[in-house]
Amino acid sequence: MTATPAAALEQLQKSQTLKLVAIAETLSPKDFPKSAQKRSSAVSDDSEQNGDTHPAALEADLVHYKELFGKLRFSYVEQVTKEKFLRGITENPPRLVEATENDEKEKEISALKADLKERKLEIAEILKALEAKGKDLALRYGGVQLRTTQLEALPGEIEGLEASIECLKHDQAPPSSNPELALPLPKTMELLQVRELELAALNAEIVKLQAVLPNRSRELEKLERELKPLETQKQGTVAAAHEARRRREEGGGIGDELEERGRWLRASKKALREMLKVEG
Repeated sequence: MTATPAAALEQLQKSQTLKLVAIAETLSPKDFPKSAQKRSSAVSDDSEQNGDTHPAALEADLVHYKELFGKLRFSYVEQVTKEKFLRGITENPPRLVEATENDEKEKEISALKADLKERKLEIAEILKALEAKGKDLALRYGGVQLRTTQLEALPGEIEGLEASIECLKHDQAPPSSNPELALPLPKTMELLQVRELELAALNAEIVKLQAVLPNRSRELEKLERELKPLETQKQGTVAAAHEARRRREEGGGIGDELEERGRWLRASKKALREMLKVEG
């Protein structure tokens, strides 16, 4: 089941004790003698402010402890050697050590030193790997804390954005009566594609008509040239018809002939117009 963002944030906000912090607490100087707690005032102040978990404070503690343990080891070896020497000379009878025993003991000590040196190298490699891992974990932990802080601020930001959306919905203009303007995005995209196809078809038709337009223009010019003589003839025929009507009304004998001629000219004109497809 998938956890909700609120549950995930609550899980991140729970107090968790890191293992590194627990280890650092076990190495706190309060567990050592007072003589082993002598450090510089700057390092002490930094350690106290950061709970002895700051990397600089831990590194200073490590250097201090290395020096301290080196001194303690020297003191221990010196003390044990003195005790063995005093015990050897105070025994009754005194214990005498042969040269062969010294040689065997020296060989044994050399073997132990070589083994100790090898162990030190292994420990140094382990410490180096642990140091790199600790730095990586520290960076990742810092990133987790930063993201947790950002997540804590997200609910308030989300509420503010939701309130802004509601205000914008309330303040926006009334919806249009055109149903196409209220379509969801997928339907709007489909409608846009249809309109683009229709526009492409219209553009192709326009290009086709523009290609035909010069021929039509030349045909129109030709018809206009042919029509001009007919218009002139029409005007003459109309004038003759009016003259014939006038004469007929006056009773002249030529009126009937002119009327017949006018009918013939009108019929000819009509036939020419139908043949040329010209509207009169």
